[in-house]
Amino acid sequence: MDRHGQCAIASRPLALLTPIPDLPAQANARSASGAPSKVDKNQKYDRQLRLWHAHGQRALEESRICLVNGTATGTEILKNLVLPGIGSFVVVDEHVVTGADAGNNFFIDHSAIGTSRAKATTDLLLELNDEVSGSFVDQSPASLLDSNPSFFHQFTMIITTALDEATLLRLAELCWDSNIPLVVVKSIGFFGYIRVVVPEHTIVESHPDQTLDLRLDCPFPELAKFASTFNFEKMDGVGFAHIPYIVILLQCLDEWKAAHGGALPQTSAERNEFKALIKSKRRGSGTDEENFDEATTAAFRATQKTVVPKDVLAILSDPKAQNLTAASANFWIIAKAVKDFVDNEGGGLLPLSGGVPDMKADTESYVHLQTIYRQKARQDCARVQERVGALLTGLGRAVDSIAAEEIERFCKNGLNLKLFRYRSLAQEYAPATARAQNIGVWLEDIDSNIAPYIVMRAVDKFYATHRRYPGEHDEEVEGDIGLLKKSVVSVLAAHQLSPTLVSDEFVQAFVRAGTSELHAMAALLGGIASQEIIKLATHQYIPLNNTLIFNGVKSTSATFVL
Repeated sequence: MDRHGQCAIASRPLALLTPIPDLPAQANARSASGAPSKVDKNQKYDRQLRLWHAHGQRALEESRICLVNGTATGTEILKNLVLPGIGSFVVVDEHVVTGADAGNNFFIDHSAIGTSRAKATTDLLLELNDEVSGSFVDQSPASLLDSNPSFFHQFTMIITTALDEATLLRLAELCWDSNIPLVVVKSIGFFGYIRVVVPEHTIVESHPDQTLDLRLDCPFPELAKFASTFNFEKMDGVGFAHIPYIVILLQCLDEWKAAHGGALPQTSAERNEFKALIKSKRRGSGTDEENFDEATTAAFRATQKTVVPKDVLAILSDPKAQNLTAASANFWIIAKAVKDFVDNEGGGLLPLSGGVPDMKADTESYVHLQTIYRQKARQDCARVQERVGALLTGLGRAVDSIAAEEIERFCKNGLNLKLFRYRSLAQEYAPATARAQNIGVWLEDIDSNIAPYIVMRAVDKFYATHRRYPGEHDEEVEGDIGLLKKSVVSVLAAHQLSPTLVSDEFVQAFVRAGTSELHAMAALLGGIASQEIIKLATHQYIPLNNTLIFNGVKSTSATFVL
């Protein structure tokens, strides 16, 4: 009797399938519908298209996801990926369905007890979206790594749940060497763990709350000419109240620089003087001057020198951008072109993004202002495209191998480029490279969530020693508390940390949980993990770096770079 399920029903395992990279040729690969769907994707995916746009959706639809173990958490993750329309998925799982699975997994029916868990979960997941194809392999990941490791090379991302440490480290090494993102998820009782592992992740569209590239301190000729056409003294009340605040700031900055040798306001006192200069331009005759309020609010930004942010400059100067090969990713080729633009015709500045914020202005002036910024942005982007084409030719690649729209997105979002280089699991687990000192500091903080991480590592160590998990059976609970405590002490000793840093309460909680996987926790972790996976797949928004621990007892979470 399994203490966390009903009776474990013995059955003859299904015949193992021989994995081959070409999944569509496999007998167990299928989609939910035999005929192509005619549903308008713009309508079907309307809400998510507003988040990651059509190119993000294309990236998602090109994703090939492998889920190792169709647990409750694993299926919750896949559910949240199938619904928005990933390209395909494969469930790798050698287990048969138990009563525990039927009790905590919404994608397993009681009638499936004793059958392949990989098949049972795949069948129900496919019903969620007929645009997605799915397959299953009822074979253990360890045996696949032994017999056909190239099986895993076909995927764009791999997700693991409830995977033992030895197999996990082998799979993580394969993924790392092949540059395949790996997302590791664990759910035990009221505790959860998510780890993102990938050598390098680049982001063009990080979606900050607001990014303005207005060049107020160094206006380009077309912008300066436009601002000079406004004569504040001769404008009527309506026109005066609709002067774009950008024009107000440009004229006030010109006046300030003329009186201060071309220098911008630098000190707090000078910025206050500059705000006073803006206010002095008001007529104060009871007219609506919201535009001057906007100018005063934006005064600080106007006094900041336009530069290439340090983190962006580091990306553009990265060795991967400066030492290109034919196999270089598009990101690095465009980065090289942008760096060359900055060093030459850009005059030390990035290509203009071209965006203009909302403001109080008449329609004609606002549209004219938008046109000026957009035309300048197009001109800058055209120069970068020329440089990209020259680089591609030099690398022996087709000039059109990088789409114009991809270059445009890079130029538009140049101020917010992001680069993440993660630590591998091998680095995290090896005593010589583990961040033991940081872990020790975190453990000394009683409000930190790092203690469950140590106990999870100890659970893996317990399994490696005893070939079962602590608390898996009722009659072993009391004895397993002491055994797991020894494993915790061993993990701490490997990090040269005091054995008293982890409370016995955590040890007891994990033993009481045994191998239980609560569906509420599975749903929560599935939501978080799938969100991070979509970020990785679309290369949009900022992903987790690199570990998240969730404590369901306290309803708190924390991230750590392990």
